[in-house]
Amino acid sequence: MTAAQAEPEPAVRCTGLHHSFGTTKAVDGVDLEIVPGEIFGLLGPNGAGKTTTIRMITTLLPLEAGAITVFGVDVTRRRMAVRRLIGYVPQQLSADGALTGRENVSLFARLFDVPRSRRAEEVHRALDLVGLLNEADRPVGGYSGGMIRRLELAQALVSSPRLLVLDEPTVGLDPVARSAVWDRITEIRARTGMTVLVTTHYMDEAEQYCDRVALMHAGRVRALGTPAELEAELGPDSTLDDVFRSVTGDALRSDTGGMRNVRATRRTARRLG
Repeated sequence: MTAAQAEPEPAVRCTGLHHSFGTTKAVDGVDLEIVPGEIFGLLGPNGAGKTTTIRMITTLLPLEAGAITVFGVDVTRRRMAVRRLIGYVPQQLSADGALTGRENVSLFARLFDVPRSRRAEEVHRALDLVGLLNEADRPVGGYSGGMIRRLELAQALVSSPRLLVLDEPTVGLDPVARSAVWDRITEIRARTGMTVLVTTHYMDEAEQYCDRVALMHAGRVRALGTPAELEAELGPDSTLDDVFRSVTGDALRSDTGGMRNVRATRRTARRLG
């Protein structure tokens, strides 16, 4: 095979990831590969290790053991180069309600070192991608929950990342707003070819929008494949909810992050209304 015919680098490759908080193993030997251009869902209950894995991929947590590359770039050796490839929307809200939508996105353009000569154009492009141009000059404090989530997508998109990482992007939203956010995500992926890594507790979202999913439990990947493949393995008429229950069981695991995650989710839900 010639260099021109070589297989492209995975968008994300995780090998033997481990991370602990004190005596609690949050991530316990995770192996993953994400294909460029796909929407990949990372699923699991609170405390499964999803957010810890994402924080290692996005360089926000150091690797204790294992290796991660993003489009072939090593996260440990070239942390800043990896950050330039990624747009990240965390679970907690990051928009400033006192600023307008345009001002919020402009702030992120400066943080991401978008050249001054292109900044206004890139802010306009990002707001257009999420359908907020008509609302761009209104204070964000008057936005609906769905509009705020779309604005946060614009903040992550302003640097034209190759990988978009979304941690619970629709938490606390009503069904109409959830659909609107996902419509934008799928449209952006179709228009740009961007790779999307998303965590969600909504199995219907993962079933409808994700090309492949990994189900985590107790720090490990317990199932991996397309939603249809995982459902077929479980049996006729199975849903992704059934697969989730089969993988995680009925017992709730007590861990140091569980209640903290629940409280954070409730705070976000209250702020989104």
